[in-house]
Amino acid sequence: MIRIESLHFHYPGTDFQLAIPRLSVAAGEKVAVVGPSGSGKTTLLNLIGGILTTGDGEVQVGEVRVNALPDADRRNFRISTIGFVFQDFELLDYLTVWDNILHPYRITGALTLNGEVRDRAHGLAEQMGIADKLRRRPGHLSQGEKQRTAICRALLTRPALILADEATGNLDPDNKIRILDLLFRSVDEHGATLLAVTHDHGLLQRFSRVVDFSAFRSGAGDAA
Repeated sequence: MIRIESLHFHYPGTDFQLAIPRLSVAAGEKVAVVGPSGSGKTTLLNLIGGILTTGDGEVQVGEVRVNALPDADRRNFRISTIGFVFQDFELLDYLTVWDNILHPYRITGALTLNGEVRDRAHGLAEQMGIADKLRRRPGHLSQGEKQRTAICRALLTRPALILADEATGNLDPDNKIRILDLLFRSVDEHGATLLAVTHDHGLLQRFSRVVDFSAFRSGAGDAA
């Protein structure tokens, strides 16, 4: 599902350097990414999702070389193929919870919003315990409720790949387990792949594999 070869990335004007000789994640895997803050874990997710691009190396998702796509195609590919759970949620303050969940279907012609999608959105909101918050705006939600809204949005498209950046970081223990159960169930039901950045080492035993990211910061790492 994911194949990275000879990737080099840096932010202009900084000394940050990310070098990944090789990284692959098979379809259906649930892979946790760990490592120190500032090592580039979020940068990696943004490169895989096409939010950031690099001319050095190859970033491939499925049969698509993401970093070779033009901007519009890369955006449509991300929306239709990848469920992205951002660390800072990326909710739109002027939209309700309901409209934030449905937002991917309203910003691209690659997806079709219909009754079945709306029913699925309601079902996800109920599973996440936010069905009574659908008419609220993000400013009236707790951090955990914002997180659960973002996860509903990410899962709504039934993506082939889920990229989660600290998806459980703002949740209490009960909701943390609920979130993981939903993420893993979505992976299993739809043959999806999960790549999740986490600092919660207590969750690692639930993943099929753990990638320690500390080596990549210096360019020494290699993860099959």
